[in-house]
Amino acid sequence: MTKKQKVQFIIDKLEELYPEVPIPLRHKDPYTLLIAVILSAQSQDARVNTVTPLLFKKADNPYDMLKLSVEEIRAIIKPVGLSPMKSKGIYGLSKILIEKHNGKVPDTFKDLEALPSVGHKTASVVMSQAFGIAAFPVDTHIHRLMYRWNLSSGKNVVQTEKDAKRLFAKQLWNKLHLQIIFYGREHSPARGWNKEKDVIYQKVGRKNL
Repeated sequence: MTKKQKVQFIIDKLEELYPEVPIPLRHKDPYTLLIAVILSAQSQDARVNTVTPLLFKKADNPYDMLKLSVEEIRAIIKPVGLSPMKSKGIYGLSKILIEKHNGKVPDTFKDLEALPSVGHKTASVVMSQAFGIAAFPVDTHIHRLMYRWNLSSGKNVVQTEKDAKRLFAKQLWNKLHLQIIFYGREHSPARGWNKEKDVIYQKVGRKNL
């Protein structure tokens, strides 16, 4: 198969398996999505979804978030891990949103990445899922699968993102990155991977793994 044929096979198979892809993190607007994505760092989405209702009941906007102390935020989000850093980030970015952006989440990479605790991946998720702007957030699943599928070197997530954007059409990015995540979780996990049952790997993957 040529690389172009491999890419088309992946697109077709993912569309067949996941014609609809719900956003894994529960949210109602750009702000609650931004907070949920920050909480998801080195944590599972399912765990984040048990914590966010408790947090958003007290504060689902930056104005209410500033009524809580960093310690109060930390106590609520503790189950997701890294709570000291995340609670400071959530408080700090809420303050900046009010001071610089009229309480609204900005819709540019530059402004998002200037916020505390917001890196490129978090900004990409918000741009894609909150604002519908084409982005290709690379998480551990996408990084792993792009390597297994022999579409990227696996060197780092920056290179993986560049390769994904080069290989897949821009209009597919927002849906496709979620489809790859779902596939990675169900069929091509990091641990307990059954490569014989991984249909995409069997068709396009690196045979030396």
